[in-house]
Amino acid sequence: MGAAYFYHLTRRPLEATLPVLLDRSLGQGWRVAVRGTDADRLAWLDEKLWLDGEGFLPHGLAGGPHDADQPVLLTVAPEMSNGAVCLMAIDGAAVTPDEVTRLDRVCVLFDGADETALAKARGQWRDLTRAGCSAQYWSEESGRWEKKAES
Repeated sequence: MGAAYFYHLTRRPLEATLPVLLDRSLGQGWRVAVRGTDADRLAWLDEKLWLDGEGFLPHGLAGGPHDADQPVLLTVAPEMSNGAVCLMAIDGAAVTPDEVTRLDRVCVLFDGADETALAKARGQWRDLTRAGCSAQYWSEESGRWEKKAES
């Protein structure tokens, strides 16, 4: 049974935080789906990940002929056609209680400077924990990631 980890981005933007989390997930041997809500935003993120100066991060944008082979797949679809065991939801993408219990890890990343994103993340926390899912809230407000709440 997995858990939902909520990452409140306050110091670094998504394009700086996501590669670190993806690298750690791949290090665990997990295949990952990054679920967004907008194909153009995912295309932008795809470009940022290819240009990341920290190293090569194998990934692909959904819709290609090799989706099933991608260790990290960027997608707007609810299906994870790459066999992911870790889901990273960005930009308010939906996460279900079934996904939290079925997958090894679900991460919800949200922008702390965006009131709409904060409200969406709070709603997701409430819905998932009411459904009995294990959840942790992490904040980087102090300059390093710290667990602030757990349910």
